[in-house]
Amino acid sequence: MLKLQSIFYCLTLMIFLSSCGDNNETPSTNTGDPTDLVVEWNISEDVDGKLDVQASANNVDFFEFAAGDGSDLVTNSSGNFSITYEATGTYEAVVRAYGTSGRFLEERRSIPVLIGGDEITTYSGFELIWNDEFNDSAINTSNWNFEIGNGCPGLCGWGNNESQYYTMENTAITGGNMVITATEQTIGNNAYTSSRLTTKDKFEFEFGRVDIRAQLPKGQGIWPALWMLGANIDQVGWPRCGEIDIMEMVGGDANGRDNTTHGTIHYDDNGHTFFGEGKSLSSGIFNDNFHLFSIIWNEAEITWLLDDEPYFTADIRSPEMSEFQNDFFLIFNIAVGGNWPGEPDANTSFPQEMKVDFIRVYQEL
Repeated sequence: MLKLQSIFYCLTLMIFLSSCGDNNETPSTNTGDPTDLVVEWNISEDVDGKLDVQASANNVDFFEFAAGDGSDLVTNSSGNFSITYEATGTYEAVVRAYGTSGRFLEERRSIPVLIGGDEITTYSGFELIWNDEFNDSAINTSNWNFEIGNGCPGLCGWGNNESQYYTMENTAITGGNMVITATEQTIGNNAYTSSRLTTKDKFEFEFGRVDIRAQLPKGQGIWPALWMLGANIDQVGWPRCGEIDIMEMVGGDANGRDNTTHGTIHYDDNGHTFFGEGKSLSSGIFNDNFHLFSIIWNEAEITWLLDDEPYFTADIRSPEMSEFQNDFFLIFNIAVGGNWPGEPDANTSFPQEMKVDFIRVYQEL
């Protein structure tokens, strides 16, 4: 693994020429226009969160920099800028080179920042585009939504006859982890509480690699999931939107359930169709330690990995699987009861926790 701070950003991005208030992408022949913008982005190896930017261009009057953290714009004539981000996150930074004509060239970059000496895996041919390391004091609501209730009236039991009521209070940041807790607590007709979080309308993406490091709960009736739904679900419904289950575990000691993860896709092929595969640990259960749950998703296939070892691949090139050529959003939850796991029994202990150390999304360069 390499420290994020050591990654040197110097890839060429799309650059466009524009006048203030006019996003015309056709360069002008006006001699007052800037040309040949080059930007180098460098995150310091020595100082957490420190970004140095060096920009150059011809026919430039001045440069402008926005760090993406809500701070004020900075302008100068040198094209050199520096900022030290205070919190872990992904920031949308931009550099503009203005000519005397008032028109500008622009380059944007997503800057992933990790604070506190964290390390991050890099993959050849991929770049990190979004992540949450859960190092803040509370859930980052710029990244996550809470879904509240039992799904009623539109989808009581969340479509699976589940027995839990979702609340915000069942999720916290503890020790650098997102911790979702399922408890034996009555709200209305529901005997259990838990949490369900999504990135809908906040982070949605098509294709890439997803890494989630998590420690799972256990026990009969406990159903943790790290999964995705198509972003067009409000328009086309389920299963037409598509579903990608990065990890599901059906808790219970019998039949090796607490030591088996499942990767599955759901879609609409003249009705609900699904298929997938399970992967069991060689020893122990998923409650014992943290494990890395991953998918690699491109236009041809989805591959599931456990601890970076592939265990199943689905070919998604069929026209009947067009759902998987669209944007998806992420969902984390612990369900209790339901059609698949069945209800908790006398051997199920509460509370049960799912701890998520990080989620990182990469896309091919």
